[in-house]
Amino acid sequence: MNVIFVITATGEEVLEMVSTDVAGLLAAVQGENVTFPFGSFKYDFHTLDHYLEDSVYRQELVIYLKIDNSQATTL
Repeated sequence: MNVIFVITATGEEVLEMVSTDVAGLLAAVQGENVTFPFGSFKYDFHTLDHYLEDSVYRQELVIYLKIDNSQATTL
């Protein structure tokens, strides 16, 4: 499934990836923090979107992150 990470406050998309273990990925991001090479964030919420592309229904998990104020974050 296509997975997109978005910063809640700005709507900025920071990462797009494909995962076959969506339950494991959600469990992992809901931990203490989510760290990228450019900063550390906290899980905010997620949505599961469905859309039609080339007559095929697809799913996309969007994971929203909030800035972790206890970490120095630079975008």
